[in-house]
Amino acid sequence: MEKLQIINKAKAFARSELGGDPSGHDWWHVWRVAKLAKRLAAEEQADAFICELTAWLHDVADEKLNDNEETGLQKVELWLKEHGIDIEDQQHILAIIQTMSFKGGGRQPMQTLEGKVVQDADRLDALGAIGIARTFAYSGARGQLIYDPSITVREHLTHAAYRNEKSTAINHFYEKLLKLKVTMNTAYGQQLAEERHRFMLEYLDNFYKEWEEN
Repeated sequence: MEKLQIINKAKAFARSELGGDPSGHDWWHVWRVAKLAKRLAAEEQADAFICELTAWLHDVADEKLNDNEETGLQKVELWLKEHGIDIEDQQHILAIIQTMSFKGGGRQPMQTLEGKVVQDADRLDALGAIGIARTFAYSGARGQLIYDPSITVREHLTHAAYRNEKSTAINHFYEKLLKLKVTMNTAYGQQLAEERHRFMLEYLDNFYKEWEEN
C-alpha cells in the first residue's frame, strides 16, 4: 500500500475513533498535531511518514480514551498490522506513542528524532490560545471548576495523582502547561513554544486581574 493511502486511512481511523471526543483530544487535535509534525519533520530532517502516521494514531491509544493504556496500544498495533506496516516501523511508532505522554511530569526521554518531533507537535498543541481552549474543554469534561483559590496547585505529582486528584482548569497551567516549554526536543519546537508560553502568561495575568476586580 502506498504511503499516501496509509496516511489517508489513518486519518479516517482517527476520525472514527476520536471525532466526537469532548475533552480536547478530538480529531481536530490530531489533525493539528499531524500538520505540525510534518512542519517539524521538514525542519529537523526527520522521517516525515513516521512522524505524520504516528501523529494521526497517537491519541487512538490514549489511556484517557480507552479502558487502559494497554488496550489503546493493542488497538493501534492491530491497525498497523492490518495495513501492512513494516515490523520495524510498527515498533518505532508504538515506542513513540508509549513514551510521548506528559503523565504528571513525563517519562523517559525520546530515543529517536521522529519521537522528538511528534512529542513536540503534541505538546505545542497544549500551549498558546488553542492550549488554553483545550484546558477548559478538558476540565469541563472532567467536571472540574474553572478556578477555586482554596484548591492549591499540586507539586511532584505521581501519574495516579495527576489523573485522579481534584484540581481546577487554572491549576492545570501550573501543573502541566507552563512546564512544557522547557521539555521541547527540537530547535523549531522551542521557538514556537516560547511565543505560545508567553501568550499563556499574559492570559493568566488578565485572568487574575479580572478575578480580583469582581
